[in-house]
Amino acid sequence: MSETKIKIRDLHKAFGKKVVLDGVDLDIEKGESLVVIGGSGTGKSVLIKCIQGLLRPDSGSILIDEEEVVGIDEEQKEALHSKMGMLFQGGALFDSLSVWENVAFDMLENKKMDKRLAKNEAIRVLRSVGLAPDVADLSPSELSGGMRQRAALIRTLAMEPDLLLLDEPFSALDYQTRLNVCDDIGKIIKKEGKTAILVTHDISEAISMADRVIVLAARPAYVKKKIPIRFAMEERTPMKVRSAPEFKTYFNAIWKELNENA
Repeated sequence: MSETKIKIRDLHKAFGKKVVLDGVDLDIEKGESLVVIGGSGTGKSVLIKCIQGLLRPDSGSILIDEEEVVGIDEEQKEALHSKMGMLFQGGALFDSLSVWENVAFDMLENKKMDKRLAKNEAIRVLRSVGLAPDVADLSPSELSGGMRQRAALIRTLAMEPDLLLLDEPFSALDYQTRLNVCDDIGKIIKKEGKTAILVTHDISEAISMADRVIVLAARPAYVKKKIPIRFAMEERTPMKVRSAPEFKTYFNAIWKELNENA
């Protein structure tokens, strides 16, 4: 029997008279890759920020591991954030640190690992996403967009989060890089068995990354449709599913829901 990681009930959020979230109900299972899709301004990022505790909903409940996170104090919020890994557009790296120091940040600051051992471990994990050892000593500003996103994900995973939140993480990348990074990140999330929530407006990206796609209705947002994503293949990767016969069926189903939103 599956275990519920996050339970959201009757979530409402407005900014002044503008209602953004209007009764969102959603369960997210442990180890599930859930994709939230909707047009621009439908409240996708607002929902993510409510889960993070960065925005307080006007009403409703968010349980993470059966603990209420709405209305928690700053100390509780800090503890919550320590269990979350976040990856956003552009890949938030510290420009004052080298790539390996970014990746090893948690090892050095919190785990007090020996600097030489931390660097060796950082180089090892950078290799796992196709980044050569000579990248380790570069500044983040010297990396391409795709390399920055790979390094940012590895830094996030090095903190051993229980939950990954990804808000349009590929949107600033060119198409070819976007495909490659999406494939790499999708493989890593599955290998690590992490619970992940990805926000996107890209249908192909949603299908390729998701165990389940949630379509948000146009503002005010509620969960309009839940679409389980299943492919008949032994080793599923984001790149492989794009050529699968089921892909077009899922694409058309999601397109229909989004088009009705417009």
